[in-house]
Amino acid sequence: MKQLRVKVLAGIFVVAGVLSWGGAQLWNAIGTLPSVPLAAPIVLGAIAAVLAATALSLRSRLKAQRERRPGAKGVEPLMAARAVVFGQASALVTAAVSGMYGGTGVFLLGSLDVPARRDQAIYAGFAVLAGIAVIAAALYLERVCRLPEDDDPSGASPTTA
Repeated sequence: MKQLRVKVLAGIFVVAGVLSWGGAQLWNAIGTLPSVPLAAPIVLGAIAAVLAATALSLRSRLKAQRERRPGAKGVEPLMAARAVVFGQASALVTAAVSGMYGGTGVFLLGSLDVPARRDQAIYAGFAVLAGIAVIAAALYLERVCRLPEDDDPSGASPTTA
């Protein structure tokens, strides 16, 4: 499984933001702009909390397993792999969604004198911040679940002499 790269996530964010900004300008020219839901930052924050809780839980269980504590509950490899896939998928989708809200928010910065648009810009800004939290939690989860031999920069397997 390949590790997520911050550059890829940033690229997705920027492309989605530029497309969203252009789409918002076009949409505004032909009618009213669709609203940014208040639930967007709340849902993204909940996903970030779930990812962070999963990472902290797995971290403590892996630490107890490495220290061979009596009664330590181990981590099944398939469960760890599923958690990493969930984190990676969440980070990739969130990069696109946050970019979309970011582009819309940048467009809305031009009309902050309208109370409804100002509220939409605030919701978009909070959605971007919550998206950054999701990405950070996903990267942390991926780091927690990294195998010890993944840290070896020489590429040699720890079982080879």
